[in-house]
Amino acid sequence: MSGLRVLGRAGSINVRKVLWTGVELGLDIEREDVDVKAEAFRLLNPNAMMPVLIDATEGLAGAAGVPFSMWESNSICRYLAHREGRIDLLPDEPHRRALVEMWMDWQGGELNNSWRYAFMGLVRKSALHQDAAQIEAGVAHWNRHMAMLEGQLAASGGPFVLGEHFTLADVVLGLSTHRWRAAPLAHAELPRVEAYYQRLLERPGFVAQGRDAGP
Repeated sequence: MSGLRVLGRAGSINVRKVLWTGVELGLDIEREDVDVKAEAFRLLNPNAMMPVLIDATEGLAGAAGVPFSMWESNSICRYLAHREGRIDLLPDEPHRRALVEMWMDWQGGELNNSWRYAFMGLVRKSALHQDAAQIEAGVAHWNRHMAMLEGQLAASGGPFVLGEHFTLADVVLGLSTHRWRAAPLAHAELPRVEAYYQRLLERPGFVAQGRDAGP
């Protein structure tokens, strides 16, 4: 047993990042549903957001026997890759690592925020996100950001975001690509993004946490 648990619902894209990373690392990560409003969960993550990782591995527990825990999905993915010494997924060479983390941070900030209104209105059917003009603007904003990924795939000279080698940047951006493709909207024509998606389907972790998990 790996002693690893991730707290959060199966449909959360941020939970799925962690689970896919676990597959790439060969880790058995147990997932548990959680009430983010519960006081016990807020003690683990004051943001009251999924996921939280709990690592109860012997030697990581504190003096009081409290397991190590952390939040922020991209940081969790980095922690796990570093924990397992996987410099293919998270390089130790400073320049290459910086680029992996840059694209991960872009996903968690700029790209993630670009889809917010359109995704809530078109996919989640939120009654608070049904303004047609804002949905249209949101779709355009989302497509513009995906076009940035198209440009990076052209510049990388390889099959993945940073070239020849699959990294954590591909985990987070791969799931974002799946969300964009699965959403019922007018998609920009991005042939490199489409080819990228098809390559990711060769990875079992992506199939389980992307294609087969919904948007």
